[in-house]
Amino acid sequence: MRIPSALACALLGAAFALAPAPVAGEDDPAMARALALLAKHPVFDGHNDLPWAIREWKDAPGAVERYDLRGRAPGQTDLPRLEHGRVGAQFWSVYVPAEAGGGFARTQLEQIDVARRIVNRYPADMALALTAREVEGELRWNRIASLLGIEGGHAIENSLGLLRVYYDLGVRYMTLTHSKNTDWADAATDTARHGGLTRFGEEVVREMNRLGMLVDLSHVSAETMHDALRVSEAPVIFSHSSAKAVCDHPRNVPDDVLALLPKNGGVVMVTFVAAFVSPEFAAQAAPLWKAFQEKSRGVTDSAAREKLYRETFAGVAWPKVTVAQVADHVEHVRKVAGVDHVGLGGDYDGNDRWPEGMEDVSGYPRLFAELIRRGWSDEDLAKLSRGNALRALRHAEDVAARLQQTRAPSIATIAELDGPR
Repeated sequence: MRIPSALACALLGAAFALAPAPVAGEDDPAMARALALLAKHPVFDGHNDLPWAIREWKDAPGAVERYDLRGRAPGQTDLPRLEHGRVGAQFWSVYVPAEAGGGFARTQLEQIDVARRIVNRYPADMALALTAREVEGELRWNRIASLLGIEGGHAIENSLGLLRVYYDLGVRYMTLTHSKNTDWADAATDTARHGGLTRFGEEVVREMNRLGMLVDLSHVSAETMHDALRVSEAPVIFSHSSAKAVCDHPRNVPDDVLALLPKNGGVVMVTFVAAFVSPEFAAQAAPLWKAFQEKSRGVTDSAAREKLYRETFAGVAWPKVTVAQVADHVEHVRKVAGVDHVGLGGDYDGNDRWPEGMEDVSGYPRLFAELIRRGWSDEDLAKLSRGNALRALRHAEDVAARLQQTRAPSIATIAELDGPR
């Protein structure tokens, strides 16, 4: 998710001023154990918006070569902090704003180019990974296994052929919607038009299954979640969502959906965004977000939307959000869906307000230390850190191998399946 396209709730730059304290373990047994575990089982995170942050960087938009990740970068992500956070695999979001109003494919291709240039610039530290096996291989080489995820089905412009092109370029998940409905799926933060997935939307899910591209249900409506779970033969993921029962935010996952995950094999990758974690924060932000939506209606220029966003949220005193509250979401997903169905998706560089101590990618060990204090076993922590995400990806690949024996690439169109628009 990228501000201001979802419920983000503070001024840009606030988080940058809150540099987290170093992760230390010598005088904290829980932290020492967390660091030892993450050395063996580094984090496989579901969502990071670094490519868009570089595209929008005010000093040199899109200049991958100038946005140096070897030292302290302007945003929330760089190589030293990724190492500090014990991140071993990352889905880099190749986000394209749904508000742009058209021409999505060009921007999407440019974003894929940005992400791949980031990875290629640091060959000793990162490598593109296209399969679960390649992720495991890069982890052994101590490089960050880098995968690409499209954020919003508007990017395919109602074309299954374009979906296949994106897969060939390395995309391994697609979020079915972003902040707005597509022509074939309802979003969580828009007025419902379809009641979930249309027939073409179901065909998109089936083609993703055939390709081996994970179906990502962050950002979609509850009805779309249910439809996708009914149709999908492969595990789904929520690349950056938390538990709705803990924080009643439209972007979070309700319990009736969590209860379906064991049958599907899917994974909710709990996000750290303050507005999705803290009920108090969400309640304070909701009217401001509504005001921003009204002000920005019809505004497609990203810089203009960013200015309106800053003006709307200026000077707000936000409630404190804690690592313990993130742990509450992790534990709730475990309670309802099971420990095999929870992961992590920070959404760094896509928002600007975080729990204290988790303001950037260095903070993951603090969450693991908190869960250790709550009695989590090493086996369950290893599933949370990377095991569940790897298993879902591997299962999706197995489903694709089976389906490709019996299904040709779909050439269905939205007009054929849903009728004239």
